[in-house]
Amino acid sequence: MIGSSVGGVFKRTLFSALAALFVSALLISVIFAIIPVCNNVLILAIAMAVSGLAMGIIDTIANIQLVTIYQKDSAIFLQALHFFIGFGALVSPLIADPFLSETGCGNHTGNGTEIMHHFRSMLRYSPIVEHNITQSHVPHDGGETEESVVQYAFWIMALINLPVPVAVLFLMYREQLLPCCPGSTPRLLDKDELAMETQQGAEGPDLEQKEDEAGGHGSIFSCCQNDNLRGLPASFIMIHILGGMVLFMTDGIVGAYAGFVYTYAVAPPMSLPNKTAGYLASIFWAAITAGRLLSIPLSYRFQPVRILMFNLAGVIVTVLMLLIFHTSSIFLFVGTCLCGLFLSSIFPCMLAYTEDILDYQGCATSVLVTSAGMGEMMMQVLVGSIIQTEGSYSFLLCGMIIACIGFIFFIGLLLFHQMHRNYLTGTSKKSAIEEVEEVEPAADQNGSAKTEQTENDNTVTIS
Repeated sequence: MIGSSVGGVFKRTLFSALAALFVSALLISVIFAIIPVCNNVLILAIAMAVSGLAMGIIDTIANIQLVTIYQKDSAIFLQALHFFIGFGALVSPLIADPFLSETGCGNHTGNGTEIMHHFRSMLRYSPIVEHNITQSHVPHDGGETEESVVQYAFWIMALINLPVPVAVLFLMYREQLLPCCPGSTPRLLDKDELAMETQQGAEGPDLEQKEDEAGGHGSIFSCCQNDNLRGLPASFIMIHILGGMVLFMTDGIVGAYAGFVYTYAVAPPMSLPNKTAGYLASIFWAAITAGRLLSIPLSYRFQPVRILMFNLAGVIVTVLMLLIFHTSSIFLFVGTCLCGLFLSSIFPCMLAYTEDILDYQGCATSVLVTSAGMGEMMMQVLVGSIIQTEGSYSFLLCGMIIACIGFIFFIGLLLFHQMHRNYLTGTSKKSAIEEVEEVEPAADQNGSAKTEQTENDNTVTIS
């Protein structure tokens, strides 16, 4: 959440944005490499916190760059970006699963060991896994066997992530942003929207003044400064708030559903076997990944606001049907798939829609990304507490209430969008009238001068 909040600070220039991406991506690989050797829970907590900070910065910068560079076409590229986010969430358990113990470490719900049980069985005969599984049945003091099993998963993920900072470094080289390697090849980004120095050199201090009037430079903290909010209409502030609240609710549903659908499925009245219930989270993430892939061509044909309306209504209808058929295990799987499909493209569509309203200033992206992270974090705590006290049926009831609140916030966003459009129309008309009033005195003065000159000429001619 902190990384998402401060990530917008690095958007001022292309060099600072790419440098932050490079450092953050490299830091994630380093952290994942040293996690298995952390022998103290405090050190492990610090390592995980640094990794989360880097991931939040990457999330904000990636969204801001796509919005700033592609603008009207950003919805298509945002769908592709978030498709790969869902794809990574789907594939990463497959990578880690063969190295997990069948018995697990300490107390657990069984979700981590049951989701991909069949993949572990398929990969059981690989040399590393066979050795580890054989050793896991041998009594060992200190639990060193579990550490030797799990560490391979972290190291593999660290190696898989290494091409990312290398690719960012290559992009910096191609963009001629490395002082030690000037590079002679043409730049990949002909329009360097993120590098504001070029535009500042062409337009001077006026561009900085426009940016200040627009509401900041991308960081959620700079967006909230009083100096940047002076002279802006209430609709400008409310669009940020309502857009953030919609993502707070919808991403909260994503986090809560993925986290507690297993708990709901194994509890009465559903009472599914652990292994069967374990597939629900994977089906949910697979549906999100497929939905984002499907949304890429849909973004060519439909505006983001139409896709948002359809998806939010679809989430409400799906959760309502899950409530009605709460004893049907078949519809639980169908509803999980539908819920993932409808939730999949809300985040990228909301980014594209809100930035389109606010003329692609980038400030809204930081606010929306931070709000989504807060929702995913807080809703899991809230829903988990309610399930603990009220029972498993409250899981779907909470989802229904959250979805309806999110839809109400979206309706409010549409109303304030109309108000903001009227404000911009009135401002443009006022500016046009002022320009006409400035031109007319000048024209009258020029006309009087020409008349006087004509009279003088006539006088000379008569003389």
